[in-house]
Amino acid sequence: MSYNLSNRSKGKLEGVHPDLVAIVERAITITSQDFSVLEGLRSYERQEALVARGSSTTMNSRHIMAPNGYGHAVDIAPHPLSWNWDKFYPLADAMKLAASQLGTALEWGGDWTSFKDGPHFQLPWGTYNGKR
Repeated sequence: MSYNLSNRSKGKLEGVHPDLVAIVERAITITSQDFSVLEGLRSYERQEALVARGSSTTMNSRHIMAPNGYGHAVDIAPHPLSWNWDKFYPLADAMKLAASQLGTALEWGGDWTSFKDGPHFQLPWGTYNGKR
């Protein structure tokens, strides 16, 4: 079965780096688990609120617009919405495969050793440090 991004998910990709948008657009066509884009580009004020409530640990988020005018992170979640980790692994598999197929480096928050973040995918700092 092949899935498509909803108009709402597409809207949440506005302002996200085109390389990451391409990964999301490819991943939705190869995933075994439908997903929605929860958030892409994020304001500094929104990030402050997330840190204050413990949903994030940094003000140096890849979601915040970089000097190049793009956000470098997206949060996606299974559709229908579930916070069950078993639902995030197929999403990670699809995103990582899409990134590999497109020749683009990608990091998943679920692979982090501290503050695991299942919905979070980002372009790496070293490769995308405000570039393009």
